[in-house]
Amino acid sequence: MSPIGMGCMAFSHGYGEVPTEQYGIEAIRRAYDYGCTFFDTAEGYGGQQFWPGHNEQLLGKAVAPMREKVVLATKFMFMGTICKEGPEMVAFIRRHIEQSLKNLRTDYIDLYYLHRVNRQIPVESVARAMEVFIKEGLIRGWGLSQVGADTIRRAHEVTPLSAVQNIYSMVERGIEQEVIPCCMERGIGVVPFSPIASGFLSGKVTAQTNFSHSDDVRKFVPQLRKENIEANQPILDLLAEYAEKKQATKAQISLAWMLRKYPNVVPIPGSRNQERIMENLGGWNVALTDDEFQRLDDTLNSLPVHGYRGFEEYEGGTMADWGKKQ
Repeated sequence: MSPIGMGCMAFSHGYGEVPTEQYGIEAIRRAYDYGCTFFDTAEGYGGQQFWPGHNEQLLGKAVAPMREKVVLATKFMFMGTICKEGPEMVAFIRRHIEQSLKNLRTDYIDLYYLHRVNRQIPVESVARAMEVFIKEGLIRGWGLSQVGADTIRRAHEVTPLSAVQNIYSMVERGIEQEVIPCCMERGIGVVPFSPIASGFLSGKVTAQTNFSHSDDVRKFVPQLRKENIEANQPILDLLAEYAEKKQATKAQISLAWMLRKYPNVVPIPGSRNQERIMENLGGWNVALTDDEFQRLDDTLNSLPVHGYRGFEEYEGGTMADWGKKQ
């Protein structure tokens, strides 16, 4: 599939006022025409303005003409529901898969994630249920989101994982220590969400940017607080230096760095703006030489990050709590 995918959440919620459905469909099709063949959504992407499943429905409508040529990823959550292993677990997940299939206008899902783990439900029991759906052909592979290496190992041993989707960017590098090596050893793909740090690494977010809309998760992102935007300026200065040298944008350099660093990484930047989407996809055209990459990586390693976000391996109790952690 394409080196960079597209996160579609912003067409339904999370980044303030959403564009029209037609605008979102046009954006997805423009991305496809450019060469993007990997699109990410979730059953819960609907937020305050719409309803669960809204984003899946929009994506399904957009890719209907080229369904067989794209890879679709979606996700489900337990949201406080506790399922026993076996028939009860299979029946619960099946209901979610069937609804997502309907929303996406398809008869199979390429990549189906457990959106967040639940401490009360062993990941091994979810893995065993996923094997059922893979054998039935309803899903072609499965994945986990926001998980550590131990959970990955436990799940993969039961039913091999296709991908792990965690937060990862130049200012969120925690998964480099254990998660990415664990995935590389096992042939598991890594799908970074928020690879441009909710817009910070583009340089277009400033200390004066207003995130006052009630449905804007960026107000909860530590790097986007005024004091941290200012404190992390050396990282933007470093990106600006390479952007000028490579005739690219800061966002493209940050994505090119990620693609050059690991062979199993496919980032999924998201945006509600068509021009930003096309800019992000252009990151796969920026090639860093060995020397350029090493100097960039070494300098980045020497710079402190203010407002490190991190993650908890737990889905939380309510949709509001979950939304604040996106």
